Amino acid sequence: MDERDPGLQMVHLLRAVTVELDLFAAEFGDRNGLHPTDVRALIQLLEAGRADTTATPGWLGRQLGVNSASTTALIDRLERLGLVRRERDTRDRRRVLVTVTDQATALGWSFFGTLINEMVAAMRSFDEKDLATVRRFLLAMRDVTAAGRRTQRDGAAGR
Repeated sequence: MDERDPGLQMVHLLRAVTVELDLFAAEFGDRNGLHPTDVRALIQLLEAGRADTTATPGWLGRQLGVNSASTTALIDRLERLGLVRRERDTRDRRRVLVTVTDQATALGWSFFGTLINEMVAAMRSFDEKDLATVRRFLLAMRDVTAAGRRTQRDGAAGR
């Protein structure tokens, strides 16, 4: 591909932002004794809460791409740290729900709060039309990336 291609330049910028966010998350994990998968699990559970998605151990395992034994160990570890809790589903007592604790939310805000506030402030320099375009772009990139990950996983499974 031609390095002058605007699309390729955007891919490089998106990758650079992703690397910076990953490094930021790794620092959070290091400071708090969390494995990268622990951090991803907390992010998935926070997103589930925001989206009003029911988070079960099976759901979390699928989101992270890990088996049930690894998911159980992960939840056990986060529960011991006071970052998640297991609760019986009030509608189906056989089902266990996993939620993030207030302690985890406070820990996350203490580390990421300044960055989030600065990002939101930086976005204030964009008008609504710009933000709508950025949103459309990010959603498209998320969808393309998720589809690519599924294709890679399915291709690897077929080997």
